[in-house]
Amino acid sequence: MKWTAAAAWPKSWQSLALAQMQLTQAERMQWWEDARFGLFLHWGLYSVAAGVWKGKPIQGAEHFMLYERIPLAQYAQLANGFNPVKFDATAWVRLAKDAGMRYLVITAKHHEGFAMYDSPSSDYNVVKRTPYGRDPMKLLAAACHEQGVKLCFYYSLGRDWQDPDVPTDWPTRGGRSNTWDYPDEDRKVFSRYFERKVKPQVRELLTQYGPVGVLWFDTPELISREESHELLTMIRSLQPACIVNSRIGNGLGDYETSEQTLTPGKPARPWEACMTMSRHWGYFRNEIGYKSPEVLVRDLVEVVSRGGNLLLDIGPSPEGEFPAPAVERLKAIAGWMKINGEAIAGTKPWPAPGAEAADSAAQPSVAGEAVNDQTSHTTEPAIRFTTREGSVYLFALSWRSPQVVVEMLPQTRLRVQRLEMLGAGKAVSWHQDAEALRIQLPPDADRGLPVYVFRLQSGD
Repeated sequence: MKWTAAAAWPKSWQSLALAQMQLTQAERMQWWEDARFGLFLHWGLYSVAAGVWKGKPIQGAEHFMLYERIPLAQYAQLANGFNPVKFDATAWVRLAKDAGMRYLVITAKHHEGFAMYDSPSSDYNVVKRTPYGRDPMKLLAAACHEQGVKLCFYYSLGRDWQDPDVPTDWPTRGGRSNTWDYPDEDRKVFSRYFERKVKPQVRELLTQYGPVGVLWFDTPELISREESHELLTMIRSLQPACIVNSRIGNGLGDYETSEQTLTPGKPARPWEACMTMSRHWGYFRNEIGYKSPEVLVRDLVEVVSRGGNLLLDIGPSPEGEFPAPAVERLKAIAGWMKINGEAIAGTKPWPAPGAEAADSAAQPSVAGEAVNDQTSHTTEPAIRFTTREGSVYLFALSWRSPQVVVEMLPQTRLRVQRLEMLGAGKAVSWHQDAEALRIQLPPDADRGLPVYVFRLQSGD
């Protein structure tokens, strides 16, 4: 089925669109704030290079066209190698859903300017330029709608190395522009690019694939406040329920984006941490540095316990497959979520004295903007909390000793009347007094992924 404008959608989607017109901001955000966990996918022509250009390791990761100053005519030849014959949209979405991810964000257009969908406004796209010749977003949309996962699109807003009219000012004037094909920065007029490419492509994404949960913008750069407003107005008119991240620019957007760190930029607003599973956003043939399932689950808990969402990234191969280490980790997360997911989805932070999540021990930024993971890879024991529907969930992170001692939960803070360990299948021994809550881990507790969750209920 092909979706076009809302008026041409199936009747069920038309009814949904009409209902969405009356949504309040809180109602628009509700599904997203309940979701807590999503899958990020970086897929593009950089995936074909897979970390190598002309036989040498690339500089700048997914930004290597910029770092290596590759002429557009040469870079565009990568499209000849994009033929994802192993792409199985249903399998991708199933892996995400099994891992407890409730939405999926995929790069419709990255900084390279190549549309990973059938774009009527630009023939620099996956259907017109690759041997694959199909629209993978159409297949992914169908799989997401069928399995109940929200389809969302990433769109690079203020950087586009294919278009001649995209000036930038970070970190200096022209610092992220294509100045080797289009050297005169003074002749570039952002509004021409905005009218010619941005508006038509955003309209396409919102009218060709049915309901879209999020438009996830990146790099606003030199977009004006008026243009950000105009773009947001257009989005709301086409799909009133579609939410937008803060990178639409100029202080707009429904939530803040925090990249490669587990702490919010502006805690007063809803926020999301986007983070790589390995070192890179896109596919690298010889990728190293995959985080362990334990670290990934810890990161999820850290973010959710602070009231945020985690958007975890994978770079699919140009053949259309998730790398085997990524699949292994998704399956490990799925096993943990099958037992403990109720402590993640639909929850809110539960503060306890001394239990506020401190900043993770940040790693120094590596290779500037392109490879910038600042999350901790350590696994020190820690306690975190969430709450939902009268229950408090206690997480014992990386706990390897037989007893969990929670000093921030004396009887004076929360008098526990009932305690269960999720997935234990039997009662666990515990005791609470004026000093602490003490829980005895069962001898058969899984030490392979030692992140344990306890449901606490109190009469207070």
